[in-house]
Amino acid sequence: MPASDEGRGRLNVIRRATPADASAVLECLRIAFEPYRVSYTSEAFVDTVLTPETFAQRLNSMCVLIAVSADGDIIGTIASTVTDEGEGHLRGMAVRPERQGRGIAQRLLQSAEDELAARNCTRITLDTTEPLLRAARFYEKSGYRRSGRTTNFFGMPLHEYVKDCIG
Repeated sequence: MPASDEGRGRLNVIRRATPADASAVLECLRIAFEPYRVSYTSEAFVDTVLTPETFAQRLNSMCVLIAVSADGDIIGTIASTVTDEGEGHLRGMAVRPERQGRGIAQRLLQSAEDELAARNCTRITLDTTEPLLRAARFYEKSGYRRSGRTTNFFGMPLHEYVKDCIG
């Protein structure tokens, strides 16, 4: 279910990614996370920005959404899945730096949450690393809270955030 935003003239649609979108999604992820490369271990960075192979795997196992500008450029992405426990999980949120601060991340997040709610998830989790302070503040403003669970992400602390879905 595409979401349009033609009033702003910046974001045209949010839709599911296809294999044909791979190179543009990978570029979006790389550009969005490049400023944090020095704070990531090399393995964590590659796992975050993906490769053509890991993107294909994500596309097959998750719902990958993309934000497409009015001129057809992919300017943001997020992926969601339902875990074995029936919870929603978000991964791989990115918006191109020159497009940040324009509501695109909020639209992507809402679209992913709507997708998970449609799949009967009552709770959503996501993980973020310490260098992504702006992202953590965004998630908190969007109703997520730290669960207190921290795991090892290729040698980096990975903090879990949770949000209960209103059904």
